[in-house]
Amino acid sequence: MYAWEFQRFKQYSVHQFAGLYTLPYHPWTNGQVERMNRTIKEATVKKYYYKTHENLKEHLKSLIDAYNFAKRLKALNGLTVFDFIN
Repeated sequence: MYAWEFQRFKQYSVHQFAGLYTLPYHPWTNGQVERMNRTIKEATVKKYYYKTHENLKEHLKSLIDAYNFAKRLKALNGLTVFDFIN
């Protein structure tokens, strides 16, 4: 990303989404994204062996569905992601 692109991204972020300063493709600058990445890694590749990439994709889909529809989050006052959005 060039400096002028970052400035434009930063300006857009300030006007549209207050406090958003994470660069694209740099999740380590955002603690929530980094924590979610760690949770996914611990629940998938550190526990299971996948013979094919398709097996991993299937497991990821079920994991994300369970997270969005079943897991209640403290940050959302005990709501699931689905309940919070609707």
